[in-house]
Amino acid sequence: MVKNEKFQRAPLVLAITAVSAFASGAYAQDAEQVGEQADSKPPIAAPQIEELMVQGRLQSSAEMLINERLEEEVVTDILGSEMIGRVGDSTVAAALKRVSGLTLVNDKFVYVRGLGERYSSTSLNGAVVPSPDLTRNVLPLDLFPTSVVESLAVQKSYSADKAASFGGGNVDIRTKGIPEELTFSLEAGTGINTETDGDVLSYTGGDDDAFGTDDGTRALSKKIESALQRFRGDLSVSGIRDTLIAEGNQYGSAQEAYAAAQAVNRELALNLNRDIAVAEDSSSPDADLKASVGNSFYIGDKWELGFLTGGSYKSKWRETERTQRNHAFPEERINSRNKSTYSVDISGNLNVGLRFADEHELETTSLYLRNTDDETSISDYFNENREVSDGRGFRDYELKYEEREMVVNQIQGRHQIGSETKALMPAGVLNWVPEALAVDWFYSDATATTDIPNQISVSANTETDPVTGAVISSDVRVAGSSAKFRFTELEDQVTNYGWTATLPLEFTASTLELSTGFSRTEKGRTYKQTELLIDILEVADNGFLDDPLDQVFSDENITDTDNNFVFSRSPSNKQSYIAATLTDAVFGKVDWTFNQTWRLSAGARWEDYNQVALKWNPYGFTVDDPQITSDPEELANAVYAQEDVYPSLSLTYMGSLWAETFQLRLGASKTAVRPDLREITDSLYIDPITDERVRGNPDVRPSEVSNFDLRGEWFFGNGDNLTVSLFYKDIVDPIEFFEAPISDTDRLRELVNAESGEISGIEIEGMKDLAFMGDFMESFFVQGNVTLQESELVAGTEADHPTNPVRTLAGASEYVVNTLVGFDSPDGAHSATLSYNVFGERLYLAGRNGAPDSFEQPFHSLDLTYSWYPTAEITIKAKMQNLLDEAIEIERAGVVVFEEKPGQSFSLSAQYQF
Repeated sequence: MVKNEKFQRAPLVLAITAVSAFASGAYAQDAEQVGEQADSKPPIAAPQIEELMVQGRLQSSAEMLINERLEEEVVTDILGSEMIGRVGDSTVAAALKRVSGLTLVNDKFVYVRGLGERYSSTSLNGAVVPSPDLTRNVLPLDLFPTSVVESLAVQKSYSADKAASFGGGNVDIRTKGIPEELTFSLEAGTGINTETDGDVLSYTGGDDDAFGTDDGTRALSKKIESALQRFRGDLSVSGIRDTLIAEGNQYGSAQEAYAAAQAVNRELALNLNRDIAVAEDSSSPDADLKASVGNSFYIGDKWELGFLTGGSYKSKWRETERTQRNHAFPEERINSRNKSTYSVDISGNLNVGLRFADEHELETTSLYLRNTDDETSISDYFNENREVSDGRGFRDYELKYEEREMVVNQIQGRHQIGSETKALMPAGVLNWVPEALAVDWFYSDATATTDIPNQISVSANTETDPVTGAVISSDVRVAGSSAKFRFTELEDQVTNYGWTATLPLEFTASTLELSTGFSRTEKGRTYKQTELLIDILEVADNGFLDDPLDQVFSDENITDTDNNFVFSRSPSNKQSYIAATLTDAVFGKVDWTFNQTWRLSAGARWEDYNQVALKWNPYGFTVDDPQITSDPEELANAVYAQEDVYPSLSLTYMGSLWAETFQLRLGASKTAVRPDLREITDSLYIDPITDERVRGNPDVRPSEVSNFDLRGEWFFGNGDNLTVSLFYKDIVDPIEFFEAPISDTDRLRELVNAESGEISGIEIEGMKDLAFMGDFMESFFVQGNVTLQESELVAGTEADHPTNPVRTLAGASEYVVNTLVGFDSPDGAHSATLSYNVFGERLYLAGRNGAPDSFEQPFHSLDLTYSWYPTAEITIKAKMQNLLDEAIEIERAGVVVFEEKPGQSFSLSAQYQF
């Protein structure tokens, strides 16, 4: 008898587009049986793939994904957990770059068909979820470990049952559901990275850092919080003095009052966490643990109860070196940064399901995710004020502890009033209800938070070699803002609920499915940032300025009256905001299939969208400096409302042209892309991904997108397949970032509506087994996709003097290539996958006033995964990533202005599963 586990590893099953078995796929107990199976491949009948049955086994999960893809009325790509596991991607973001037309940016955001992250949306089991990203409304997909994923569905053409904020596509992350029988899995792994050589930058943290949470060591002191209230947000010496006098304190002279305020000011500074000496520490290898257990239980003949629970823990050290150069003065104005990051990822999930007679299903999903990065970096740089040849430069010490969390609780149900349900009710009560009528509903409540309990930046001056720029010595800078202590809190809450009713109708030569539904999405976001400063304005003896940072900012130095240390809240710290959206939607669809040959799906969605975003000053205590503005014009600009209808149309032909199963799909729709919550405020903020200043725009308008798709799909009887897709998108008022005027050392990007944009392209994907090359090659298959596309953006009059008024869209590549070669040994004991991914040159930042554009260069990613199955229950897996040791590079006018090497990663894991 063929074991289920080994059958799952067959290459055509493991491949996302596998649809049948061949010689190395279904393993028998001897060569004769293998030969018999190879000669009896099941045929594929249109429009569905015939079930491939192995004794004691239902249809494979890979085949189910193919069936789902064929049954979708719109262009959809699906990636299953088996293929994700085979390639070895650890996060959803990494896995999605295997899908045709998708590229990964900053290891977090997916660009669909060359359109930026704002043009793609993400859902979890079909529900909208919040984002823990500090400056974006979109979800960073590196937050989701693939261990909780059953499949990923990428819908590239719009249908009316999806939210209208649809540009390039929608990614639906579908978590693992209730198992059919007892399942248990335990996995442990470790790994290394070549850029992390064992000695890393670090500092003294808290006792709970190994669990990815701060124990309060870094948090804003309660005494400082009380002082901010007491002194009305003004912690300057003069502000404290005025409050002390207003409280009734008597002083003999103005000088005495100032001295008392100065003492309070310095005493408050002592409540900051100043144990911040940066030193080298030893790193540990990666640690990776996963476990899950689930089962189903039958209660009588008609009831089934099941559960699945699991958890994971991962920690790793990573060290990176980044070099930035000014394109006009590449040898004189350089920024070199060495950064070490300790990351901890923790996840937990619990699913509970209840079914009754295949007519009623109820399932709950609870998901907890925590992702923490503890960063320590030293940046040495030269700019227009101090160049390399001057022998003097600047240094910044940066400490940043960022903890992102997401908690999701969902419940969903599906109900049909079938014969079993009617039998429970008094005779005839429910006979009027069609048995085929299905009602689906869901309720999702999710909260995402980001907490940066302390982000510290210390500025220093350096003496350097005027030829090489190497640092000879450094002293903490005697100036304003010698040290910055920033505290950031973000909370994003989303409540999403709705229902869908579907009624299929059968006729002699056709079927008709009518569906309608409603959904509401409520989202609220608060972003609070507090930045405190320590200015070293004067010192009696500068001999201590080159000491470790904890000694420079010691109690003794701060309280020494011969030194002028001043503690304050940054006057420019006005980045906090509050925002909310409310969306009500109703849709209707008609899905008509004639003679199993033609399928027409048409629908429309009405959305009432409301958005508000206001700058918030948590430390505003006066009419002149309020927490929230009362200016009618500012309040009016902060609110945006849009009500519109978004149509969708899809026409599919199903036949057997050139293959056993052939489908040709045509899709057309209209959608909208709206600005993120923060972007409709006019405040300046630092983008944590690009480290650039960004300015919002209260006048930015949503974009209108017209989408057109044509896809042909061929599935052959031997499991081979081919898909060719053509697409075109026309964008009115595209939301884009343009470079704005600022100093030489900084970049400023501003958000404006360009005049128009368009993108067109072709996607080709397929899979081929290599048995035609001889008996030995029966164990190999190839699978891949290629995307070729062109884009154009017309800047229009709102952009500030762009160098190129007509250019490509930011982030759009002319080509994207994904390929993999898979191997499965005939005895089922070994499998391997070699995968390659590359994207073409893409615009990173458009220049202005003649300054050249900058382009991110192609990154050739080559990964190898090998698995050994010593028994049916045990898997040993080795994974090697970035074998070509590629670097991330950005060029401007032929000069590499940014370079960072992620290094090569190697990991080894062992899994026990039954």
